[in-house]
Amino acid sequence: MVHRVGAAVVGAFLLLFAVLGLARGLPFFSTSGESVLGLSTNGLLSTISVVVGLVLIGAALIGARVASTVMIVVGVLFVLSALGNLAVLRTDYNVLAFDFSNVVFSVVVGLGLLLLGAYGRVSGNLPEESPYRSSAPDDHEPSRTEELPRTPREAEAEEAMKEAERAVAQHVATDEQRRRVEAMSNVRRRPDRRRVWMEFDSGAR
Repeated sequence: MVHRVGAAVVGAFLLLFAVLGLARGLPFFSTSGESVLGLSTNGLLSTISVVVGLVLIGAALIGARVASTVMIVVGVLFVLSALGNLAVLRTDYNVLAFDFSNVVFSVVVGLGLLLLGAYGRVSGNLPEESPYRSSAPDDHEPSRTEELPRTPREAEAEEAMKEAERAVAQHVATDEQRRRVEAMSNVRRRPDRRRVWMEFDSGAR
């Protein structure tokens, strides 16, 4: 929702800015534009704003993943545009009729689009319900099915493990329970912890 709403709002503002500029019949390549919504513009900048606004709104209508990607790309282009036009400000090469307010606007909107586009997507610890979480299984992590007990003996061991862990947490565990829980702490995967517990039952420890 953040991605789709963010793309739609920025797109709508750009469309409004463009329509107001085009309605004035501004010269297409004038380097000294007219003020619209506090920003300088000419015919070319207004036309580009129409295209970008429609792209953002279209991306919002298609879906969150597309909106996120488009916002990141457009955000980078906004920042690059700000830097490029700052270099040609008040010169004959200022074909987009940029003023300093346009530079500030492009930087702010560009960074805003980047943050909104990356929101909930760029992270090393995405929740399982995230649409951006990789669907490929992790070779180092067992699946839920692999962690479940497969035999009655393993199921019995699982229940005993849970009881021992609760007892240790509540400081009411017996010496045997504490010894087993301490041994299980040396392994991470649940099947391995269950194997350690069962080794005590078989006398292997």
